[in-house]
Amino acid sequence: MKRQKRDKLSRAHAKGYQAGIIGRSKENCPFQAVEARSHWLGGWRAAMEDRSLGFGKT
Repeated sequence: MKRQKRDKLSRAHAKGYQAGIIGRSKENCPFQAVEARSHWLGGWRAAMEDRSLGFGKT
């Protein structure tokens, strides 16, 4: 059975969240395309909010 890939924007959001939860800077965004970059930053912002609530590594 073939595996189905997640769409690229969903993956960008997830990668941004992972980067944010471990404390990376938003300047480290690997995406150049505006739409993918905005999804990555959205994930990063969500992770920063979660970190402020006490989730993730401190």
